This record gives sequence, C-alpha cells and structure tokens, in this order.
Amino acid sequence: MVDVFQLFAVSAVVMGVSQTIARERIFAPLRERLGGKDAWFGYLVSCPYCVSHYAAFVLVPLTGTYAIDVVVGGWPGWVLSWFLSSLLITVISAFFRVMFWFVDETQGLARRRQRTEEEETATKRLMRKRVEQKVSAPERSEPPSPGSH
Repeated sequence: MVDVFQLFAVSAVVMGVSQTIARERIFAPLRERLGGKDAWFGYLVSCPYCVSHYAAFVLVPLTGTYAIDVVVGGWPGWVLSWFLSSLLITVISAFFRVMFWFVDETQGLARRRQRTEEEETATKRLMRKRVEQKVSAPERSEPPSPGSH
C-alpha cells in the first residue's frame, strides 16, 4: 500500500498537469489543432477532468503509486490495480481542482473588488474636477458689473 503523502502528491501533480494542458495558453495551439471543444479529440484535451485520466494512467506506473491492491494475481491483477489506482488519483485530483478553483476564484474576486474600488475612486476624482471646473469657469467669465466703470 502506498503512503498517503505519495498518493496526495501524485494527485496534485496530475491536477497541475491536466489543468496546464487543458486550460493554459501554452497548449492552446494543440487544443486548436485538435479541433477545440467542438471536435472529439479537441474536447479530450480541453477538459481538465479528461486529461487527468491520461496523466494518472501514465504517472501511476512511473511513480509506483498503486494505491489499490487487488486479490487477482498475474497480469490481470496488475492491470486492475493500475486502472483502479489511476481512477482514485483522478478523483482526488478532481477534489484538488475544486479546492484550488475556490482559492483562485477568491483571489480573483479580491482583485476585481480592488479594481472596482480603484475605478470608483478615479470616477469620483474626475467628477470632482469637472464640478470644480464648472464652478470656477463662471467666476472667470462673469461680465463686469455696470456700476464698476
């Protein structure tokens, strides 16, 4: 049985790799070349959950993270252990993706809130300047009073 740290570490790597392939700009040409979300192959590399399966299928044997032991022996047992362990890592990486989405979304909300406050402050300054210009403009342009000649 694999230790819990390795299980979570490989799941985190799977989450990161799948997110990078499915969402980041560096892989956009690959996704477009495969047809994007409109084509079958394109969809398979545009979906982080789908890509996490492929990453887990590769990383489980490379890292030896066979988290599920089966009682079946021989190569069928090895294949079953590999497949089930890969699915477990995929599910854990999906939970990680949801947790990181909340963290990222929270950061995005904070940045948007700050940007909105900055825009509101800039708008108030601009309106204050316009009001000051309107107030000071009539003072300068007032015609001299008739009794001051």
